[in-house]
Amino acid sequence: MKIKTKHILTLSELTSKEFLGLIDYSIKLKKQSKMGSNKPLLKNKTLTMIFEKPSTRTRVSFETAMYQLGGHAINLSSNNTQLSRGESIEDTAKTLSQYTDCIMARVYDHSILDKLSKHASVPVINGLSDSFHPCQILADFMTIKEKKKTLKGLKIAWIGDGNNVCNSMIFGAALSGVTMTIATPKGFEPDKSTVKISQNVTDIELTTDPLKAAKNADVVVTDTYTSIHNKDSNKIKNFLPKYQVNDKIMSLAKKNAIFLHCLPAKREQEVTSSVIDGPQSVVWDEAENRLHSQKALLLALLHA
Repeated sequence: MKIKTKHILTLSELTSKEFLGLIDYSIKLKKQSKMGSNKPLLKNKTLTMIFEKPSTRTRVSFETAMYQLGGHAINLSSNNTQLSRGESIEDTAKTLSQYTDCIMARVYDHSILDKLSKHASVPVINGLSDSFHPCQILADFMTIKEKKKTLKGLKIAWIGDGNNVCNSMIFGAALSGVTMTIATPKGFEPDKSTVKISQNVTDIELTTDPLKAAKNADVVVTDTYTSIHNKDSNKIKNFLPKYQVNDKIMSLAKKNAIFLHCLPAKREQEVTSSVIDGPQSVVWDEAENRLHSQKALLLALLHA
């Protein structure tokens, strides 16, 4: 499939039809892969990956996606490029565009991605920034569609920090028509402009009550309260024990509700082991689906 946008930085670049099309295409590619049919649709194509932050799922899924599609991925740490010696983002974008067919960057400051996309002549993908994580949400909605067979009429409960993943999930809800109730402590709400834009399309409700959010939810989602390498105990105190996804929270959701977490998880903080290892958890399918949804995204951006 093809999409009109050149870059994916937030998901807001997509139309509803394109977003839903990517979800279905991801599921199709997964089925083909399970049958041993990985066509070299990206033969002779190269993806450059820039990492400011550590990564397991993002790096391995993108690198494997390119390999299985017949292409090649180059892994760059920002500390090992001329960026560390003061070369500008603008010049880096122009240079990499001479060698590569697509750039994926995992960064802290989202403005770096804005600069990359403005000056690169090839597609730029946000592999995660402190503001958004669109690739995760493509995998999440693929997982929800697989498990629920439809997205129509579903309710997502987000419990915890209104972070980058939450911001992108709000866009995903708007693009799919799914409703979403977000429970966060005061001061930890998601991006206001993202909420406002999405509320024009679907029901996005903010609350400080996680029990209210979980009630009759089809999908319960959480994420770490802090970045996995950040041990800010002062921030964590705002969340525990009220915003922990545990058996009580899951009992308020529908009996067939599923639990999502983008991983890595801090067990017994944002989620208990009884939930993440329990029968409603689909986190390992969700992790696998990063591979297939990123194949779909790469193919769509490169019109392959």
